[in-house]
Amino acid sequence: MATQAVAAKIAFGGVIPVLRVANVDASVEYYTQALGFQLDFRSPDFARVSRGRCRLFLCAGDQGNPGSWIWIDGVDVDTVHEELSAAGAKIRNPPTNYAWALEMQVEDLDGNVLRIGSDAKKNEPVGDWLDMHGVRQRPWGADDPIER
Repeated sequence: MATQAVAAKIAFGGVIPVLRVANVDASVEYYTQALGFQLDFRSPDFARVSRGRCRLFLCAGDQGNPGSWIWIDGVDVDTVHEELSAAGAKIRNPPTNYAWALEMQVEDLDGNVLRIGSDAKKNEPVGDWLDMHGVRQRPWGADDPIER
């Protein structure tokens, strides 16, 4: 059997989630004013906003699914929470310690949820998870000590 050289796999670039929104103008205003993003570009039914290395597409119409959830590395969730709360963002769930991260949930005008997280706090209790229906429940690993 002849051996063939295996082609090197091409590395992908970053990921930019597409969030479905009802009104691009209103969403751009919310993302820039309440969530601290900047507007990169826009057309009537499509825009891209960014904050640091995080980029999001906002699309009215046929792309994305209503009520999508995305994870964002928030670096320092407690400080981000203070900033977003002061700016009038809709905080769905305040910073809560879990086995995987210290995480908060922010909701946009269309029900999309931004899970903003940073490193879990060692030696602190784990809180209840808030699911997509607004129901609180104990997450997996809630009773295990957080070790990192």
